[in-house]
Amino acid sequence: MPALHTIVLASRNAGKRVEFQQILGAQFSIVTLPDDAPEVVEDRETFHGNALKKASEIAVHLARPTLADDSGLVVPALGGHPGVRSARFAGPGASDDENTDKLLADMKDVRDRRAYFICTLALCSAEGALLHAAEGRCHGVITESRRGDLGFGYDPVFLPDGFSKTMAELTPDEKNAISHRGFAAKTLSAWLAAR
Repeated sequence: MPALHTIVLASRNAGKRVEFQQILGAQFSIVTLPDDAPEVVEDRETFHGNALKKASEIAVHLARPTLADDSGLVVPALGGHPGVRSARFAGPGASDDENTDKLLADMKDVRDRRAYFICTLALCSAEGALLHAAEGRCHGVITESRRGDLGFGYDPVFLPDGFSKTMAELTPDEKNAISHRGFAAKTLSAWLAAR
């Protein structure tokens, strides 16, 4: 297998690129998607399926190794929802606030408020073949109202196990130390270091 030096992140999110760069280390150069990269429709039924589809399609289009992630919130008492549709739980184009409002409304009379964030990473070769997949989870409960203004998505209503602060009340360093994306990226980093 050829050495990996530059890895395309299947995202235009600069903050996410910085996060992956910090975790994977200076031996890799993580770059975001070029403007002319195609939009990949996330139509798979699993986080792994969506991450693999994004990584594979972008890798083939650019002929470069590509890393993609798919992540979301899973609430067992809601049958696993929002799940793979976390970003569009309240409908296509829904805002973070709209998705959170729907979650809180759906859980109004739910006693079992356990939930977890999940992140699945897929790293594909320049030919689109899966090289490695990694998964991370962060368990907690859904609060009854929003707390905090840091983070994004469902962070203001997610209280991680063992913490008295929601994800939106944690500093970036505190959040990264326990986050689903952080765990998945560290697993991938260990695999890359062992190659």
